[in-house]
Amino acid sequence: MLHVVFVSPRIAGNTGNAIRMCAGTGAVLHLVEPLGFDLDEAKLRRAGLDYHDLAHVEVHPDFDALAAALPDARMLAFTTGAGRWFTDIGWQDGDALVFGPEPTGLSDEVLTHPRIDGQVRIPMLPGRRSMNLSNAAAVATYEAWRRLGFTGGV
Repeated sequence: MLHVVFVSPRIAGNTGNAIRMCAGTGAVLHLVEPLGFDLDEAKLRRAGLDYHDLAHVEVHPDFDALAAALPDARMLAFTTGAGRWFTDIGWQDGDALVFGPEPTGLSDEVLTHPRIDGQVRIPMLPGRRSMNLSNAAAVATYEAWRRLGFTGGV
């Protein structure tokens, strides 16, 4: 099982999309507070459609609480500043894919946290700032799941 982590997400629709993606892949979605929306927000429910009951979502008060909840997970931070592509990772069951908030990305505090095992990036053309959060999470999660043999998929 993979873990998708959104640290302080700001846009309800992106989190709703991630809920739907996690329901489809079996990944657990972890939300690290503070959140930029209420979990009952209509945009969140609409983006997730009827997948909320099929997804496993956990909310953590801060990054240290997340780290404590996933003591054995390898945590890989997605950042445009990384030199290593996410496709170069030997993905493992239990890995945590860590993404930062829109539009700033992960803070230096998270990027240098002792539990972060590495930094990776999704390649893009020069001059592009970043991908949409839910799209980036989907691209990375499906690549990791593919590398793990689409375990449980049909």
